Amino acid sequence: MSEETRIVAPGPSDRSVRKGDDIILQVPTDWELLPPGDAALTRRVKAAGPTWTVQEKKGRKTFSRGVWAPADRIAAIRSKLEAERSTDAYAKRREADTARRDRKHAEYVEDFRGAVVAFLDFASCYTGLADLLADAVTEHATPVGSGTVARTQRIPIGQRAESAVIAWMRHQTTAYENMQIPRVKGKRREVRRMLAEESRRLLEKYRKGQPSDASSCPLQLALTQSSLKEN
Repeated sequence: MSEETRIVAPGPSDRSVRKGDDIILQVPTDWELLPPGDAALTRRVKAAGPTWTVQEKKGRKTFSRGVWAPADRIAAIRSKLEAERSTDAYAKRREADTARRDRKHAEYVEDFRGAVVAFLDFASCYTGLADLLADAVTEHATPVGSGTVARTQRIPIGQRAESAVIAWMRHQTTAYENMQIPRVKGKRREVRRMLAEESRRLLEKYRKGQPSDASSCPLQLALTQSSLKEN
């Protein structure tokens, strides 16, 4: 049974896993759990033979809980990988990879901010406000590993920018954080849709260049608060 590569869920005990809904498998005695965190090591261990990958689903997200594999295989591959990582060639390659990722990230941040400004499309009298909002949304949405919509590649960047703005406004300019939303299927989605329309109406006022009282506008108040926290 351990000759098969499987994707499993955590079992009822430390050395058991769950296959499907009701089948419990005992982990072979000579196997150990390789925790998540070292992608290169995990890839090599999985490529070298059968493994059991432990995944746990919580809500819509699936979390890795590690990979079960023969202990001697993990030890041998880890030792070889550590030797490779101790060389000057590896250090230089890592430095070049990091610099390349940093450049790519900086380019994306710039493109994303531009997409946010384009989505806002504020009247010229509110250009400064558009810049402040674009900065706030971009700072929140673009960090690597943030898990925000800005990091997905499934939709065009313009849609990512729009979704990020609406999400930021939902948390910063509405009462969403303090709402007691009933645990009814679809209710949270309905509330978010309602608040999104509220945010879009607010944005439309700035697109049309309509007068706004900074002391009562939820958007300007939120940006002021954000600026104060930074300083």
